[in-house]
Amino acid sequence: MEKDYQSTARECLDFIAGSVSAYHAVENVEKALKKNDFRELLEEEDWDLHKGGSYYVKRNASSILAFRIPEEEIKGFHIMASHSDSPCFKVKPGSCMDVEGSYKKLDVEPYGGMIHATWLDRCLSVAGRIVYRKDGKLVSKTVNVDEDLLVMPNLAIHMNREMNKNLSYNPQTDLQPLIRAARREPDGEDILLEKVASWAEVDREQILGKDLFLYVREKGRLAGAEKELVVSPRLDDLQCVFGSLKGFLKAGSGRHIAVCAVFDNEEVGSLTRQGAASTFLKDTLERTLEALKACGHAYDYRRLLAGSFMISADNAQGVHPNYTQKADPVNRPYLNQGIVIKYHAGQKYTTDAYSEAVMRDICREAGVCCQTYSNRSDIPGGSTLGNLCAGQVPVSCVDIGLAQLAMHSAVETAGAMDIVDLVRAAAVFFGQ
Repeated sequence: MEKDYQSTARECLDFIAGSVSAYHAVENVEKALKKNDFRELLEEEDWDLHKGGSYYVKRNASSILAFRIPEEEIKGFHIMASHSDSPCFKVKPGSCMDVEGSYKKLDVEPYGGMIHATWLDRCLSVAGRIVYRKDGKLVSKTVNVDEDLLVMPNLAIHMNREMNKNLSYNPQTDLQPLIRAARREPDGEDILLEKVASWAEVDREQILGKDLFLYVREKGRLAGAEKELVVSPRLDDLQCVFGSLKGFLKAGSGRHIAVCAVFDNEEVGSLTRQGAASTFLKDTLERTLEALKACGHAYDYRRLLAGSFMISADNAQGVHPNYTQKADPVNRPYLNQGIVIKYHAGQKYTTDAYSEAVMRDICREAGVCCQTYSNRSDIPGGSTLGNLCAGQVPVSCVDIGLAQLAMHSAVETAGAMDIVDLVRAAAVFFGQ
């Protein structure tokens, strides 16, 4: 019989399998919200909001904010943020390159800090969005070329006998995927655009713009002696997107406006109009209060911020069984041992004494374990969403995540049991 954590983990893996780009991740979040009677708001229109209402708003089709307004007097905002993007390769304009009249390969460049070698010798494809003209208007549409389309072949070891000794890859010369090896090439054919147009069910000539990314074709799966591991592409950070959203939809109404935020472009610094450092969250919170004021419910924005709290949810580095020396001597998170609270003296993670205490209290109420992460003092760590959001919306914040291995690999590993813990903690937080 399947255990509870396995059922939740399979649900998470199904969500990730359908979220082959940031655009698809947001589309899948939107589908779940609509199923639960959330109403879409458009930034270019006036907002008509009411207490007890459930709403969401998108920006760039790759970031989404969902929020639920309490019936009772509002005490502040409870915000949980994660990100929709993952390290991958982005297709450049022009895309196809000829190789000696016998091969075609795509011109791509790295998006975010990935482990290059993990992308080689795997079946790949492309997904993202296109913008095309329809009835005199520009229309955006997600597209997934759902077939084994590409491969980045390694060089044979016979041609580089040193390749197992600290090999590095040049992204421009070594990491361009093969799309065709044919005897004859039709004149003027853009192979990729033909494929994209076909899968999007639009005429090739209609397509005016595209944001396309490579993705790994293999689906995530459960592994381990007790099927307690999840092995999947894009666990960072779709595992937290899934857990946050499921907890958000499961939670009852509390005294705070519950906000489930999913931002794009975290992997490249968040400095975009839809990133965590943008005004997207601030604009949404301010407009929410303005709309409530219009229907007779006036609140002071700054006073509510003072009574608000944010959880920045982005996966954490777990102790690696083959590289235990790489972890901090004391703060050593393991897979399937609970939510990880993250710390950094330079405030790349926002956790302080107060926000740590709040998070520990949430975990206690949810009946889940928590553990701590801090990078070794001689190894620089990464940054995430919390401190960037705080530049626009200054609220108390804690940085958390789920422990994982092989972060930024094409396929990553994490704990199946931890997903349940995140859902439970998110449900408690959003219900307060």
